[in-house]
Amino acid sequence: MTKLSHLTPAGSLAMVDVAAKAETSRSARAEAFVRMSSPARRALTEATLPKGDAFVAAQLAGIMAAKQTPSLIPLAHPLPLSYVDVRFEWTGGTLRIESEARTVASTGVEMEAMVAACVAALTVYDMCKSLDKGIVVETVRLVEKRGGKSGTWQRGGRAKGARV
Repeated sequence: MTKLSHLTPAGSLAMVDVAAKAETSRSARAEAFVRMSSPARRALTEATLPKGDAFVAAQLAGIMAAKQTPSLIPLAHPLPLSYVDVRFEWTGGTLRIESEARTVASTGVEMEAMVAACVAALTVYDMCKSLDKGIVVETVRLVEKRGGKSGTWQRGGRAKGARV
């Protein structure tokens, strides 16, 4: 059984010591899905929401959230983010939100990418809730990570150098 990296042998919490790890280029992509009613989807797409352009608000919220990850996730390391983006696409009646984060550091940016996707999805909910209280935010997950000792990992299969 693999041990959890944030637990000491005695079972208490600990921040992982990354001081001895080399700084390398690292990136991660994550996604979240938002399901909503047809009227809410139409208002979102046509930018006729009472609060304004939800895509702009959600993109900015996701980027800002990625930069605040160590304030939200107790044992996450503060990272010098070199790039964060949040993109949107419709897959059928569901909004897919994809985030991407990059850094040159001694630890990865998976949490930053996942926080960005999650907060962007919650912002879409907030912007659309006056039209649909039943909106569902679901399946926040890592899609891909690159860099570091474990190499590249992609959802749905192993990439060269990946450890799962």
